[in-house]
Amino acid sequence: MKREAWLDGKLENFSLVKMPAAHALAQARYEIENAPELNSEELTARPNNASSAAFHLKHIAGSIDRLLTYARDENLSEKQFEFLKLETSENADLNFENLQSEAVKAIDDALEFLKNIPEENLFDTRFVGREKLPSNVFGLLFHIAEHAARHVGQFVTTAKIVKK
Repeated sequence: MKREAWLDGKLENFSLVKMPAAHALAQARYEIENAPELNSEELTARPNNASSAAFHLKHIAGSIDRLLTYARDENLSEKQFEFLKLETSENADLNFENLQSEAVKAIDDALEFLKNIPEENLFDTRFVGREKLPSNVFGLLFHIAEHAARHVGQFVTTAKIVKK
């Protein structure tokens, strides 16, 4: 992909209804895969007290995993709650390749779910969080795509600022 994903036309195996979310996720994947490698110091830097590049990569992976759990009509596991707590930790053992790989895998998981969910199930009711806020599968998938895109943009900008 040399340009924006949405300009590359229809993605194979995605219906037109699902295409905008698929394009956003494909673009997010491309941006993460083509980001410059960051060392541990760069990953944890917080310019002007902004969130670190590491946070954004961890949050992309974790939030997609949690939102897909709700889309599958399941409850979050203890492991997911633990990961949520770790998203903001800035330990020195962070590895760019691992963080990048986890974020890309989560995006791939979302694309796979999006591809395989039958259209007749897109508007099935789902509930989000401890408060069981109402949503539906389509809303969750759209939010996964736009939320990932937002954090990828923040990650890319932070990476450009901190890269030495």
